[in-house]
Amino acid sequence: MKDEGRMKVSRSMTNCLHFFLLLFPLTFTLYPFTFKSNAAEFKEIQQRGYLLVAVKDNLPPLGFRDRQGKLRGLEIELAQKLAADLLGNPAAVKFIPVANRDRLNAVIQDKVDLAIAQVTATDSRSRLVSFSPPYYMDGAAIIAKKATAESLNDVAKKTVAVLKGSSTIPTIKYLLPQVQLLGVDSYQQAHALLESGIAAAFTADASVLSGWVREYPQYEILPTLLSAEPLAVVMPKGLQYDSLRQQVNAAIARYTTAGWLRQRAEFWGLPVDKLRK
Repeated sequence: MKDEGRMKVSRSMTNCLHFFLLLFPLTFTLYPFTFKSNAAEFKEIQQRGYLLVAVKDNLPPLGFRDRQGKLRGLEIELAQKLAADLLGNPAAVKFIPVANRDRLNAVIQDKVDLAIAQVTATDSRSRLVSFSPPYYMDGAAIIAKKATAESLNDVAKKTVAVLKGSSTIPTIKYLLPQVQLLGVDSYQQAHALLESGIAAAFTADASVLSGWVREYPQYEILPTLLSAEPLAVVMPKGLQYDSLRQQVNAAIARYTTAGWLRQRAEFWGLPVDKLRK
């Protein structure tokens, strides 16, 4: 009964994500400006003729390089669509690959206009930068070999690999108190444990695991997320950047309403329908 109750909590959480998308833009307008940014104003961007956007280049399917070295992925397409809407040309964007630790600083330190680089919008981060409405609802998920598990209950008493220090650990312990967690140092180590049968499943961000499934099609993501983490465009704070923020926020809202973001997420294999199960 306890497991069933926890599963209902998880399903209820994922079922309210669409409602959260509608309310999210209001969340980050309540905090005072506490950090000065020198990013370009929208008029300056128009005069320059292109957007500077921080992205990931090693994180399929959000942002990665294909065999020809070309940047591809959901976040790359989003940047190009914003360039088309804001500047009239989808090619009017210069990509700046960044490490995770540099994603916010790239905006704050005037190195880019926007960051679209798997950044989760949080209250603490909103004190430094502004966020758009979410373009994708990420979250911790579980992956397993096909035909070995169909739901969280199927791994509830098995060994599940997890990155050491992951914020997912308390959540999975609460939802699956009898699970045996096995800490790993890398995705490669997790893959080796799954292949050897030492671990029955692996938990990580759904967006990352989607890339895993594309590379290893013998695996699949189980249909319930363990947490909800909104990915959003990072923008500079300050009244002088209102025009840029308004342009980006309105564009993201249009893409959501028109179904473009959902369609592109599905194209890249990101779990969208599974959020509603």
